[in-house]
Amino acid sequence: MITLGLCAILAIVLVLPFASKKIEHNLEVFLFVMGIAAALIAKQMSGHLIEEALLEPIPITLAVLAFGLLFKWGRTFLDQFIQAALKKVSIPVFVFFLTLILGMASSIITAIIAALVLVEVISMLQLDKKHETDLVIIACFAIGIGAVLTPIGEPLSTIAIAKLRSWPEVNFWYLAKLLGIEVFVAVLALAILSIFFHGHLAKKGLEAEQREEAYPQIFLRAGKVYLFVMALVFLGQGFKPVIDTYVIQLSGDILYWINITSAVLDNATLTAAEISPAMTPIQIKKLLMGLLIAGGMLIPGNIPNIIAASKLKIKSKEWAKLGIPLGLILMTIFFFILEME
Repeated sequence: MITLGLCAILAIVLVLPFASKKIEHNLEVFLFVMGIAAALIAKQMSGHLIEEALLEPIPITLAVLAFGLLFKWGRTFLDQFIQAALKKVSIPVFVFFLTLILGMASSIITAIIAALVLVEVISMLQLDKKHETDLVIIACFAIGIGAVLTPIGEPLSTIAIAKLRSWPEVNFWYLAKLLGIEVFVAVLALAILSIFFHGHLAKKGLEAEQREEAYPQIFLRAGKVYLFVMALVFLGQGFKPVIDTYVIQLSGDILYWINITSAVLDNATLTAAEISPAMTPIQIKKLLMGLLIAGGMLIPGNIPNIIAASKLKIKSKEWAKLGIPLGLILMTIFFFILEME
């Protein structure tokens, strides 16, 4: 009954945001309710889980709030810098280096900060909405994948290093050595792809003050991120019994594709449940690459997606239209690349 109930919740989470505009516009609340339901059905609800759900979103929320205020106060300077850069390079070149640099730097500056920089710069470019959305999705794929290279990049990498600490070769740079080539190839490919999705300037001559966010908007966005992350904590813990019972026993190849659920579930939770020191490095590589790529497919899949969608008002359908096919293509390509190793 528990498995059946959780499967029903997973189906609801996957379908309803695309079928109902009301749910789509209130995605944070919807996922929070689904997370509570998953935890209750799986009998995982506890004081410890509630405490974790209340505390886990705080660092991310504070970062979103702090950088939102920082960008508000420094908007004029940043706008002048971007305009000066665009006078020297074309938009295709600009977005290529923006995607490449943020993707590779996210493992050092963290995925959260990289996403905040991304959405601020993209909003200043004033591209037409369709191309702005596509470009942000591509860049969020790059940030989510690139952040794995160090334990400070994102929670997934932190947990992976902690779980493998018993291996003598594991250190701060272990994931960079294990996944460095694949990650660089993926980020570079996404940066090249961004050249074809840059669009054109939709507006010109807007002053920074005209695009400035009001303080209530900044605080509201931080609140939405808090609720979103809390929802992912409940969802991840709710699905843990199914993962523990059925998923962790699977081979690396099957885990790679099973981890497509990372598009809607917290990939850090999946990492914690799946990774074992008993696995081989290639199994670890397949498991992590599946999680990283799938995390870009839908808005709940990764923190950069959540931040970008909230800031730029990207809807679930708009994200899925490019995110799902791009994610499936990347997963197919890297499945065969990893098979050859």
